[in-house]
Amino acid sequence: MSERAKKALENRKKGYNCAQAVACAYSDKANIDEETVFKMAEGFGSGMGGMKYTCGAISAAVMLAGLKSSSGDLNNPNTKAKTYKLSKEIAKRFEEKNGSAICSELKGIGTNKVLRSCEGCISDAAQIIDEIVFNDDKK
Repeated sequence: MSERAKKALENRKKGYNCAQAVACAYSDKANIDEETVFKMAEGFGSGMGGMKYTCGAISAAVMLAGLKSSSGDLNNPNTKAKTYKLSKEIAKRFEEKNGSAICSELKGIGTNKVLRSCEGCISDAAQIIDEIVFNDDKK
C-alpha cells in the first residue's frame, strides 16, 4: 500500500468523507492547498450526499485527473478529451475491481450484498491514482 493510500485512510479515520480522504491525500501533487481540496470534495462524499450516485473515492480520483491533465486555459479549453479518457480509465478500473462505481451498490443498499467497504474503495482509488494519474509518485 502506498504512503498516499495510507494517508487517505488516516484522513478517513479523522472523519473525512471518502472523496475528501482521497483528494486531500494528493492535494500537493495537484498543486492545490489541502483546505481548498477538502472544501471542493465535501459534496462528493457518500455517493454525492446520499449513497445513490458515484462513490466519493472515485469522484475524487476523477477530480484529481482533471487537476493533473487540464491545461487550465480558460480561453482555449482544449484538454477535455485527454481528461475524459483518463477519467474513463479510472472508472473502468475501479468498476472492474469492485463490480460497481455506485455507492449504494458498493454498500449493498437494497441487495444486502456489500461489494466493498469505504476503506477498500479509498484504497482502490488511491492505487488507481498512483498507477495512472500520478504515476511518477511511487511513494
